[in-house]
Amino acid sequence: MELRYPIGRFELPEQMTGAHLVAWIYEIEALPRLLNQLVKDLTEEQLEKTYRPDGWTVRQVIHHIADSHMNSYIRMKLALTESEPVINTYEEKLWSELPDTLLPPASSLQIIAGLHLRWVHLLKALDDEQLQRVFVFPNGRKMSIEKAVGLYAWHGNHHIAHIKQALNL
Repeated sequence: MELRYPIGRFELPEQMTGAHLVAWIYEIEALPRLLNQLVKDLTEEQLEKTYRPDGWTVRQVIHHIADSHMNSYIRMKLALTESEPVINTYEEKLWSELPDTLLPPASSLQIIAGLHLRWVHLLKALDDEQLQRVFVFPNGRKMSIEKAVGLYAWHGNHHIAHIKQALNL
């Protein structure tokens, strides 16, 4: 098992179907519950464990999920309301070192719960045309909302696996 990618790297299916989308939205919907169950009783010592040498702590991973998923949600809303918006990227590593990542994880768990409630409601309401709307990275790469849904379903599972690694579960 590769420590950095314990569930493997994200790969889109060759032919995306409605079943893929339903499964991905379900995974996004389930993440707050799974994450809360996994970390609710952790000690300060456990929150400071890392999933690999020089990796983030469990606390940083939780805060990163909130940061990353907020960015994704906003990118999707921009794609729905603007024509191929160029999005901002952010330096994940530098964000993980900012003072707010020292807060108790409950602050980000609350964000994740509320954000995912809204995000899932939005995703379930989108039609096929809306799912094909895109946002554009500064390097010119385009990503459809549909593909981003798959990526962020994977992203949540990826970091759940990191936390389990750090806790030796």
